[in-house]
Amino acid sequence: MKKLLLKSASAESEIYIERGMLENAPALCAGRFPGRRAHIVTDSNVAPLFLKKITELFEGAGFSASSSVLEAGETSKNLNSVSRLYEDFSKARLTRADLAVALGGGVIGDTAGFAAATYLRGINLCQIPTTLLAQVDSSVGGKCGVDLKQGKNLVGAFYQPHIVVIDPDVLKTLPEKFFCDGMAEVIKYGFIADGDILNSLSAELSGEALLDIIFRCVEIKRNIVEKDERDLSVRMLLNFGHTIGHAIEKLGSYAKFSHGQSVALGMKAALKAGIALNVTKKDSLALLNDLLRRYGLNTDTPYKASEIAEAVSSDKKIFSKTISFILIRTPGEALIYNLSLQSLEQLIYEIFREDF
Repeated sequence: MKKLLLKSASAESEIYIERGMLENAPALCAGRFPGRRAHIVTDSNVAPLFLKKITELFEGAGFSASSSVLEAGETSKNLNSVSRLYEDFSKARLTRADLAVALGGGVIGDTAGFAAATYLRGINLCQIPTTLLAQVDSSVGGKCGVDLKQGKNLVGAFYQPHIVVIDPDVLKTLPEKFFCDGMAEVIKYGFIADGDILNSLSAELSGEALLDIIFRCVEIKRNIVEKDERDLSVRMLLNFGHTIGHAIEKLGSYAKFSHGQSVALGMKAALKAGIALNVTKKDSLALLNDLLRRYGLNTDTPYKASEIAEAVSSDKKIFSKTISFILIRTPGEALIYNLSLQSLEQLIYEIFREDF
């Protein structure tokens, strides 16, 4: 069994990564938390696959288990869903000694995590990610929150999960498009911190090879978050591809393009911006395009530069009249590049020409 410990200023997260770990999640929680009520939050895609099994496992470990099932998809990541979870937590009579269990992908992890962070000013949280994207990225590090119509993740908190249980075997239930979606985040980690990850993506990813990739991505994120839990410096590197990616998600009303597809386009835009600024090596773009095509990720966008520039203007990473934009020098080496909003807008018009 692979285990990582994330020690932040606010809390410690125990992160377990191993095939078959789903079975052990309730026992791990029983050993960590004094309460014996567990409320499982999942979605309409995951519930038919795992809810009955995980409920029985928690009950077998001595918990009184209850659950909430949200509609699958980004459109459920909102304050209405959080309000519903508050009501369900109350009906389940959760106390601060009890726990919420986020069983699902990034939307469930973010929404349940925010509800757990704010209900009774914070209850225990276990993340059990069931998508590749959530396993390599969103379930770790403590960022949780929901979208507003004005933009993505505009309401949220930093709240470390107490336990994260990552079982690569559950990915066998994923449709290919969701697996490919998660590969966008894997590619992100390769570009910002470890070029060897990118080299490994030319081979078939399954079994131990997939386990190793997940572990390395989580290890990179753990190392970054321990240095900068609240996104004030080095953690910003994790936003590579996300500034323009979030704008594309917003333009599609969080339904037309998935998070991974949007980040793929955002990474391509960031590389093109870096090339225009004489920061990024030109061959990095060819490498990215090859990887995106290999995993069925977007390389083209239907939106105009003016639309993307307008959508970016509501990004939460804007500070005063500047934004921290993540550029790549060479695969495995990233930097934070501060741009004025006017300069970013000019870059967007340059990189989103017809030949994007």
